[in-house]
Amino acid sequence: MDSIRIIEVKESVFADNNREADRIRSDLKAKKTFLLNLMSSPGSGKTTLLTKVLAKLKNEMKIGVMEADIDSDVDAHTIANMGVDAIQLHTGGMCHLDAGMTEQGLKELGAENYDLVVLENVGNLVCPAEFDTGAVKNLMILSVPEGHDKPLKYPLIFTVCDALVINKIDVLPYFDFDMDRVAEYAHMRNPKLEVFPISAKTGEGIEAVCGWLRQQVADWQA
Repeated sequence: MDSIRIIEVKESVFADNNREADRIRSDLKAKKTFLLNLMSSPGSGKTTLLTKVLAKLKNEMKIGVMEADIDSDVDAHTIANMGVDAIQLHTGGMCHLDAGMTEQGLKELGAENYDLVVLENVGNLVCPAEFDTGAVKNLMILSVPEGHDKPLKYPLIFTVCDALVINKIDVLPYFDFDMDRVAEYAHMRNPKLEVFPISAKTGEGIEAVCGWLRQQVADWQA
């Protein structure tokens, strides 16, 4: 029997995407535009956190937001109503954004005008972590109701992220969630991961996240 050629399509797709992502970062560096990729599961509080951060930073720097969803434009309207430039990206049923989709969004937004662009990725702990979007940094949100074992169950997203926001700490008394364990498990995946316990509802911890983001933008523009 003749031998069968095996083609690693998945590897090829990722390699092409990574090259495009590196090119996007290079273009953003030239424009001094910092792109943040925001990831989490649905309902963790991405948009709520984003509105709290934008309220503190929108008068300090020029910010644009790209909202990615399978459908709807609810989140983009929420951001636009704050007086922040926002566009909605529909993924056509796909559970993530790749570099090509991100680049299309940046062109529509006009990224050369911004100090900071936030990409709110599709709510999912698996697919978005697999594709480099061209972002300078990745930030993910884990909410208390999701449980402290998620770094063990979804290792890749914790590995590729630079910062972890633990949201909804205001409901800690009502859930079996161990802050020490989640930090331990997360640092097993990524020892350099910065952890920020917050409550997007009450505002607790938001300033620490803003401080981290200010520094990241300043370092990128230096």
